[in-house]
Amino acid sequence: MSNEYFQFKQFTVHHERCGMKIGTDGVLLGAWAPVDGVGSVLDVGTGSGLIALQLAQRCPSASITAIEIDSEAAAQAQENMEESPWGNRMEVVCQDFTSFTTHKRFDLIVSNPPYFQDSLRNPDLQRSMARHTATLPFQTLFRQSASLLADGGRMAVVVPADAAQQVEETAWFSGLYLQRTTRVYTKPGKPCKRQLILFGNRFTALSLSDELFIHDSTGGYSDEYRLLTSPFYLHF
Repeated sequence: MSNEYFQFKQFTVHHERCGMKIGTDGVLLGAWAPVDGVGSVLDVGTGSGLIALQLAQRCPSASITAIEIDSEAAAQAQENMEESPWGNRMEVVCQDFTSFTTHKRFDLIVSNPPYFQDSLRNPDLQRSMARHTATLPFQTLFRQSASLLADGGRMAVVVPADAAQQVEETAWFSGLYLQRTTRVYTKPGKPCKRQLILFGNRFTALSLSDELFIHDSTGGYSDEYRLLTSPFYLHF
């Protein structure tokens, strides 16, 4: 996915001016996040606007707000949305999420957050902002998100597997309760690399847990991955 743009079935995403390019994590989150009953969506750290565009496709009547701190990425996300079939119900706000305020409350908040905590900072400032939790710590992400959710609202994130426990604990202390987690593997026999996690602001004693393999034992794409992403990828 190193080209300057990526063509999906119903929209095109240009990403050459963004710190983080289109990757599997974002596509998975945009395809996996639950959309039943969703009329308003907030995408935190939208980057190129990929996840926001996926959710616009999946939610035909929802309004989509996307937050992005980097001005170049925000401008490109806005262009991508305006060129999509759903530009009239999508907006990009170029702002630090920590200072974002609105009277609106959201049914669904999604984020593919920065996740490198201890590694060396990338000398490329734009890429570093997109990758490091120093720009948006988990505690801030969940506390701010909790305050913006509608009653019964949900929040979906994708994080490295080794950060999942910390993420779940941090969300709990912010009043967000685990509803579902999907462990993502590249293929059988390999360790879990990512987790898709869903929280809600209504307490539940039960949560769902499942697994997703991107590739099967032969090296081809698994049936479940094809089914999940087929609304978007041209070759599925």
